[in-house]
Amino acid sequence: MAEFPASISAEAHVFPKARARVQAMKEYHPPLGSRDRLRLDFNENTVACSPAVREVLARISTENLTRYPERGPVEAIVAGHLGLDPENVALTNGVDEAIHVLFEAFLDAGDELLLPVPTYTMYEVYASATDAKIVAVQAEGDLAFPFERLVAAITPRTKMIAIANPNSPAGSVATREQIVAIAERARHAIVLVDEAYFHFYGETVMDMLGELPNLVVARTFSKAYGLAGLRVGLLASGVENMRWIRRVLSPYSVNQVALACLPAALDDREYLDNYVAEVLAARAEFEAVLDAMGVRRWPSWANFVLVEIGARHEEFVQRMNAEGVLVRDRSSDPGCDGCVRITMGTREQMRRAVVAIEEAKETIKLGGVTR
Repeated sequence: MAEFPASISAEAHVFPKARARVQAMKEYHPPLGSRDRLRLDFNENTVACSPAVREVLARISTENLTRYPERGPVEAIVAGHLGLDPENVALTNGVDEAIHVLFEAFLDAGDELLLPVPTYTMYEVYASATDAKIVAVQAEGDLAFPFERLVAAITPRTKMIAIANPNSPAGSVATREQIVAIAERARHAIVLVDEAYFHFYGETVMDMLGELPNLVVARTFSKAYGLAGLRVGLLASGVENMRWIRRVLSPYSVNQVALACLPAALDDREYLDNYVAEVLAARAEFEAVLDAMGVRRWPSWANFVLVEIGARHEEFVQRMNAEGVLVRDRSSDPGCDGCVRITMGTREQMRRAVVAIEEAKETIKLGGVTR
């Protein structure tokens, strides 16, 4: 075994450093907590995946696992499900990889990414690994989509605009008309519409891909479908955009198990409809309880609700944890000081959450008006 010269000590050794951009990247630390608690902090499916998916999992053999995954056949199935051609769709390792690949494909030095904030943290994380400039467009106090501010921020340097629709953490939305107006105003830029929470909102711009060449739509199967552990997402766009996206995308990033299970998940429409209906019913019931308690909240079109707790938000999160319910402190998000996001589960689960909130009520700043 080769040895370092005697003149080089372990203390004196200089280790290689990452690129300056990587060193400056914002770190993302996902919430960690015990699974023996009610996890209302991740916006996951809080029940289970479709029974049809479980049947597929039971049939997967060890021989299946020896093969490299082939995403093409499943992409064709997904494309048909969405009413698109296969060349318009690329499956990814969760929507996180979709965002990462898109930014790597299109953002270059001197480019600007317009980012309405607050929003999904990973946009900023992945963009900061490129040489592009992030231009944050702050929402007003009601956290509604800042349409006019965003349009005013578009410049010739704008290369991409990322719109989560519905948005996290507030659950607010951009209208179809607003998205179309932005895409037409910024014809020189990619407009990403991240529809991760589409099923709880019901509105999409997927059908506009043929009319808006600069539109890219992202979806995930981690939320309503309950496949977060398998990591499957997608990007959909025109053929020219997909050409560059596929050049950056790893050919084997979506694993064999995920590809085997996805068609079964898509086929079980009854499961999907029932789960979404239950979450929407739970959200309506939970919001009514918050209003009656005098807890301020933001209107949501997603599977979560943002509430204003106030100065004792950290204590509130800790008290909820002690009661067996995990929620997400979003106070560090721009414009969200004192706010906590609560994932919507079933009606039974949300009634359990209400009991926990009652126990932590003394930590909440009560005011009563819905934002």
